Amino acid sequence: MRALLSLMLLIVTLQGCQLAKSEVHVAGATRVNSPTPGRKPDFAAEIKPIFQARCQPCHFQGGKVYDKLPFDKAETITRLGTKLFTRIKDDKEQRLIREFLDQP
Repeated sequence: MRALLSLMLLIVTLQGCQLAKSEVHVAGATRVNSPTPGRKPDFAAEIKPIFQARCQPCHFQGGKVYDKLPFDKAETITRLGTKLFTRIKDDKEQRLIREFLDQP
């Protein structure tokens, strides 16, 4: 389990190096920074990492429900909307996801 968490952290960190950093990982926790006001949060840089940290391995490539509910696709997140908050409890993460869902 610890090795899986370390691997997930490495993947998210590497992705964060390639994209604008929007969160900081500390001992398995995620702190989400606010996007620039008036700008829709970027799915790849700000939204997807939340789901990677919370919903791996099931909803990503190779996961048992990936075919039905792929969380690496913005369309799935948009379709499910706030139903996702049954798993995403952090207020800051919910706020960021709401900002993503609310913007055209």
